[in-house]
Amino acid sequence: MDSLVAFYPWLAVLAAYLVGSLSFAVIVSRAMGLNDPRTFGSKNPGATNVLRSGSKAAAIVTLFMDAFKGWLPVMLVKWYGLSYGLGDGTMAMVGLAAFLGHLFPVFFRFEGGKGVATALGVLLAFSWILGLATAATWLLIAYFFRYSSLASLVAALFAPVYYIFGDGVVWAMDKSVVLAIAVMSLLLIWRHAENIGRLVKGSESRLGKKKK
Repeated sequence: MDSLVAFYPWLAVLAAYLVGSLSFAVIVSRAMGLNDPRTFGSKNPGATNVLRSGSKAAAIVTLFMDAFKGWLPVMLVKWYGLSYGLGDGTMAMVGLAAFLGHLFPVFFRFEGGKGVATALGVLLAFSWILGLATAATWLLIAYFFRYSSLASLVAALFAPVYYIFGDGVVWAMDKSVVLAIAVMSLLLIWRHAENIGRLVKGSESRLGKKKK
């Protein structure tokens, strides 16, 4: 029995990765009779590109589901983890696994999205205050500059900063959670490499603008 318990963290991580591998941009688009988001615009299977299809409803559903699949695995560990010997380290690994599932989904040939909504879901599960602070950062940058990519990059940079400076004020900082957030932030920046190039050139598409 003890040997089985030792596998529980890895089973939780695997389950989180599989949940994260559900590409809702593709699933929702197919269900609503829209074009595959991997065939137009930025070709990124995410809510922002689904919005370019002209369907706000599809984009909203995609955004919610992508965030939910990051939030749920972490919350399950929070709710039931103690019963199975799962601590903060497992919680951090599970959040990161769900995020990696979105980036490299096994069900979609490992060709996933950039992970902004899923990362937000993970952060909300770590702490709703951390998630709201990061979401507020995204909204402010997006509102004033109209670039989803720029908003995502700034939010990614600030997320670990918020968590570190919140230590002892709104939560007790855990090193494994810091590492998970830092890795997600670095991967988000890496996934936006092409966007960074377009931002520098001034050719990045603004929010609300359709692409053919």
